[in-house]
Amino acid sequence: MSNATILVADDDRGIRTVLSQALGRLGHDVRATGNASTLWRWVSDGQGDLVITDVVMPDENGLDLVPRIRKLRPELRVIVMSAHSTLMTAVKATERGAFEYLPKPFDLKELSSIVTRALTEPRSSPVQEAASEIDEQLPLIGRSPAMQEIYRVLARLMNTDLTVMIVGESGTGKELVARALHQYGRRRNGPFVAVNMAAIPRDLIESDLFGHEKGAFTGASARAPGRFEQAEGGTLFLDEIGDMPLEAQTRLLRVLQQGEYTTVGGRTAIKANVRIIAATHRDLRQLIRQGTFREDLFYRLNVVPIRLPPLRERTDDIPDLARHFFAQTSLAGLPAKSLDAAAMERVRSHRWSGNVRELENLVRRLAALYSEEVIGVDIIEKELADTVPAESTPMESAPRSGESLSEAIERHLRDYFHAHDGALPPAGLYDRILQELERPLITLTLGATRGNQIRAAQLLGLNRNTLRKKIRELDIPVIRGLK
Repeated sequence: MSNATILVADDDRGIRTVLSQALGRLGHDVRATGNASTLWRWVSDGQGDLVITDVVMPDENGLDLVPRIRKLRPELRVIVMSAHSTLMTAVKATERGAFEYLPKPFDLKELSSIVTRALTEPRSSPVQEAASEIDEQLPLIGRSPAMQEIYRVLARLMNTDLTVMIVGESGTGKELVARALHQYGRRRNGPFVAVNMAAIPRDLIESDLFGHEKGAFTGASARAPGRFEQAEGGTLFLDEIGDMPLEAQTRLLRVLQQGEYTTVGGRTAIKANVRIIAATHRDLRQLIRQGTFREDLFYRLNVVPIRLPPLRERTDDIPDLARHFFAQTSLAGLPAKSLDAAAMERVRSHRWSGNVRELENLVRRLAALYSEEVIGVDIIEKELADTVPAESTPMESAPRSGESLSEAIERHLRDYFHAHDGALPPAGLYDRILQELERPLITLTLGATRGNQIRAAQLLGLNRNTLRKKIRELDIPVIRGLK
């Protein structure tokens, strides 16, 4: 729709100017104000074809305006902006009927695309605000671009039953995301059942998931319900799905295809009213090639993929995460603590192999073991020096038998791209790929030279001091006694 009238409300004069100019170039008329009361007056007078509003304004919260606008003028779409972007902001904006949520700072091209969709896409039925309360304390912390995109996706998915596949390294918070999808969704009043495939003996997984009848196998003295039955009406979270044996995969596929299952030893089909969320840190496509994971099951589970970034890709979130974990330890009865500026910078520069879980464990140790109210960099250096790297050693990353160094590096690159195939593309992909590949490249080279840094520097074409600096910066474990 060209020549539309767009109503903009934002208390930042600079934002109003930028939006007025950008939308004007698209051929639209823009009316801009710095307060909610003027925006509401315009809407009440029947003005405007689209509303763009900030959340924080001097006289009223923009989120509170959204349901009022939807009630008065259901056809009028609202785009919500916020510089204080959290998961709750995205969820509330979606719940209250916003057409789209846009964290600041935003890309003008993306804004233009959203405006065009808002003005041209067919109108659907008004979104009803959820009646039940939601917990605002779920610790999904972060304001980085990668986390903002995850918040937006979660907000769109919360009132659907779409199957979701969460991928990410160990410690990135996959179960937290699964719980958020459940707790903020329409199944929130039902049970949330989490089961880790890697923690159950393989011969018991089918019985654990689907239940069994009396006499189904030796020791089955009575009928036992499975996790699907326990999760009825709610959400079943299947963690480490890559460890599920093929027999259980076949049963799970039937649930996804037909919406029903049978217990072990049973003959009557049972209808399943369960939303399934799966998660893994493994490359399922590689498992498919190896014949240990069903390709048809992968596509049934991978309806909406969500990739959780490792902590090294969201270092701007580390201060917020650290403060959150310190607040948790304080609530648990330990003395309140914080990090000084130098300590916080050292924490931000550390390569967190164990991701958010490792950071949380560090904070708990600091709160429990040290009397200082403000933790300094010396303590952080000591704690991080005592940390055992969670990633592979140089010799474990070295070329396999019969494999050249170049072939090993090519394999490492190939595994990287397979691991990220089909997931949400992270922002700043070029820099992130360079960052992720620099460490394994140096690690592989050190492994091939058996820790000889002089030879490794020659192979890499680096100055020896540069190599040593990178080894320190990237926390690469070295073979002691070799130069």
